[in-house]
Amino acid sequence: MRGKAGLVIGLAVGYVLGTRAGRERYEQIKAGAEKVWNLDPVQKQVHKLEDLGKSALLALPRAVWNGAVGITKAATTKGTPGERLDAALDATKDAADDVAEAAQTSAAAAEETAQKAAAAAKKATTEHTGEK
Repeated sequence: MRGKAGLVIGLAVGYVLGTRAGRERYEQIKAGAEKVWNLDPVQKQVHKLEDLGKSALLALPRAVWNGAVGITKAATTKGTPGERLDAALDATKDAADDVAEAAQTSAAAAEETAQKAAAAAKKATTEHTGEK
């Protein structure tokens, strides 16, 4: 996905910079891109991505905090120093797993939302321009 997006961006920049029409064509392309960007379906998806980003940002610190609390509790339990160390290590492994899971869940949700946003933007562009 990144490679394709980079290729498209590179081609667009090369076209704009290499075109004989120069500034006038650039302004036309820019105006067209702004029209698409400001379409309601595109903005709806942009807002969904913003909301997802905010919720994803909240999920990771929560997992880290819960892990830190678990490690602290395990390290301060009753028992020999070795038993406390073992409990803290186990809690650390669990916390690391929880943080990794939260990161994967956030990344998967972000990818899914981005794909939906791209599809909606493509559909809105096609409908707006009348292309098939």
